[in-house]
Amino acid sequence: MTNPTETRKFEADVAQVLHLVTHSLYSHKDIFLRELVSNASDACDKLRFESIANPDWMADDSELRIDISFDADARTLSVHDNGIGMDRDELVANLGTIASSGTRRFLETLGADKKADSRMIGQFGVGFYSAFVVADRVSVSSRRAGSAEDEGVRWESDGKGEYTLESIPLSRRGTTVTLHLKEDEGEFLEDWKLRSLVSRYSDHIGFPIRMPKQVEGKPTEDWEVVNSASALWTRPKSELKDEEYQNFYKSLSHDFSDPLAWTHNRVEGNQNFTSLLYVPAKAPFDFANGREERKGLKLYIRRVFIMDASEQLLPAYLRFVRGVVDSDDLPLNVSREILQQNRQVERIRGACTKRTLDLLDKLAADGSDKYATFWNAFGSVLKEGIAEDAGNRERIAKLLRFASTHSEGSAPTVSLDDYIGRMKADQEVIWYITADSYAAAKGSPQIEALRAQGVEVLLMSDRIDEWMAGYLTEYAGKKLRHIGKGEIELDAAATEAHKAVEEAASAVVARLKELLGDRVSDVKVSRRLTESPSCLVLDEYDMALHLRRALKQSGHEMPDSAPVLEINPNHALLQRLEVETDDSRANDLALLLLEQAQVAEGAQLDDPAAFVQRLNRVILERSQDDRDSADRSS
Repeated sequence: MTNPTETRKFEADVAQVLHLVTHSLYSHKDIFLRELVSNASDACDKLRFESIANPDWMADDSELRIDISFDADARTLSVHDNGIGMDRDELVANLGTIASSGTRRFLETLGADKKADSRMIGQFGVGFYSAFVVADRVSVSSRRAGSAEDEGVRWESDGKGEYTLESIPLSRRGTTVTLHLKEDEGEFLEDWKLRSLVSRYSDHIGFPIRMPKQVEGKPTEDWEVVNSASALWTRPKSELKDEEYQNFYKSLSHDFSDPLAWTHNRVEGNQNFTSLLYVPAKAPFDFANGREERKGLKLYIRRVFIMDASEQLLPAYLRFVRGVVDSDDLPLNVSREILQQNRQVERIRGACTKRTLDLLDKLAADGSDKYATFWNAFGSVLKEGIAEDAGNRERIAKLLRFASTHSEGSAPTVSLDDYIGRMKADQEVIWYITADSYAAAKGSPQIEALRAQGVEVLLMSDRIDEWMAGYLTEYAGKKLRHIGKGEIELDAAATEAHKAVEEAASAVVARLKELLGDRVSDVKVSRRLTESPSCLVLDEYDMALHLRRALKQSGHEMPDSAPVLEINPNHALLQRLEVETDDSRANDLALLLLEQAQVAEGAQLDDPAAFVQRLNRVILERSQDDRDSADRSS
C-alpha cells in the first residue's frame, strides 16, 4: 500500500510570519539552532513528565538526548530528539497553524520595527520558522511516544505558502528536523561552527546534546556530548560565571538583551528547593500589563519540568520575573489545582517574592542606572503590589519612584525616602497630586500654595496612581495626602487670616453658588490658590476626576457627582465678578471660572464651542470697556 502525500496551505498568519521572519532575521540567523534545540529540549521534558504515568513509553530508550548532525555533500543539517514526538494532528497544529494569542502582536511589531526581530522570534512560539532563514526546504519526521512504528508522519515545506504531509514508518519515537541549507549557508556545515553555537546558546540544556566525533576532520559513527548537560540552576553559584547566567536567561526568555539582575538560591531544611530568578531589562513583547497568560517562571520537580507556574509561584505584580524553581518535595503528579492549595507552594511563593524584592532593593541601592531602567519598564506593574500585598506594602513603597516639584523634568526619580529627607521641620504630611499627564500635574493650580511655601509635591501621572494611592495612606509614619482632596489644615494665625478673607468674599461666593447651581456641590475660598482664579476640589475619599473620565470612557457607569469649586478672591476675575452688574456678563464669568478649573484638570468640556464664545465675549467686552475708559479720560 502507498501512503498518498497530502498538500495543505499554511494559515494566513503562518504565511505572514514565514515571510517576515525570512526577510528580517538575516543578521541574527544563528538563532535558528538555539530555537530548534530549545524545542527538542521541551519535547524531552514533556516525555519525561508523561512517562511518569506511562513508563513503558521510555522502556526501550530511556536516555533522553538531542543529536545534531550534518551531511556536507547533501547540504543538510539535522536536529533529532527522542522526546515525546508528534502525531499527524499535532504536526498540523504546531507547524501549520499558530495558536499563540501574541501572533498578531508579533506580526504588527515585526512589520513595523525590523530592528526588534531577533528579540521577538522565540517569544511568540514561532521559533521553528527561523529555520527558513538558512534553509530553502525543511523536513520534519516525527512519531509520538506510545504509537506504533507505522504511525510516523513527515511534514515538509519550502516556506512559500504550502506544506505536505505523509505517513511514514519510523523505527524510533521522537522528532527529526532536517534543514536543506541554502547555497550561501555553508558555514552551518562546519563542525566547529555548530559546536560553538551549542556552547554559546545551549550549553545549559539539561539533556545531552551530541554530535559525531571528528577524526581528521571527518565525522565518525561515534557520538560525543558537546554541552555540559546539567541544569544550570543545580550547579553551585561559585562555579558559574556571569556569562553563563546571562546565556541561560537568553535561552529561557528568548531575549537577546542581558538581564538587569538575577538571584540564585538554594533552600534546605524542612523544604528543599532551588530558585533562579531574573529581572529583565525590558518588557518582553508578549508581556501583558493585564493578568492573562502569565508566563515566565518554570516549575521543575527533581529536574522534571512540570509547567509554567508563574501564577502560582509569584504574585501578579511580579509577573515580569523570569526564571526557574526546582522543588525536591512536591509530588510529580502535581496539578494547577493542587498548586493553588499546597502549603509548600505557599512557602515557595513567599520565598520567591522575598528574593525578588531583595533583588530590587539591591538594584535601587546600587545607585546605578539599572534601577531607572527597571522602573521605566515595570514600575507601573510593581505599583499594583501596594494594593495586592499588604504584608510587603512598606517594602514595595520604598521601591516606588515619582516625579516631583523638586526634581528636574518628568523622569520618576524621587523615592518616598528622598521626599522625607527633604521635608520641612514641622511638616508631617507627604503631599502628592494625581493627573493624567505630567504637565497637568506640574501645572495644576491646586499645588500653588505649597509650591510658594517651598513644600515638595509628588507628581503622579500613571493611570494606576490614583488607584494605588488609595491603599498607600502612610509611609514611615508619615501620612500621604492628595493636595486636591479634602480640607487643608492651617496653623492658628493662618486660620484667623483665612476666616477674614472668607468673610470679605462671602458676597462673591454666594453669587457664584447661585449662578452655577448644581454644576458644583459647593463654592469655597481656597487655601490652595495663589495665582489662579479657581480650581476643583474633591472630598477626601472621592475618585479623582481624570480616573472617573477614564473609567467612563471604558464603559463603566459612574454615579453623578459634582466637585467643589474653590476660588481666589484676590484674582482680577473674581474682583470683576464681584462688581459686575450685568447678569449676562456675570453668568459668563461664573461659567468661565468653572470651565477654566475643568480644563486645568484635563477635562474635556461638555460644550467647547460655547466656552470659546463665552471667552471671546468676555475678552471683547473687556477691550471695549478699556477703550470707553480711555475715551472718558481724554
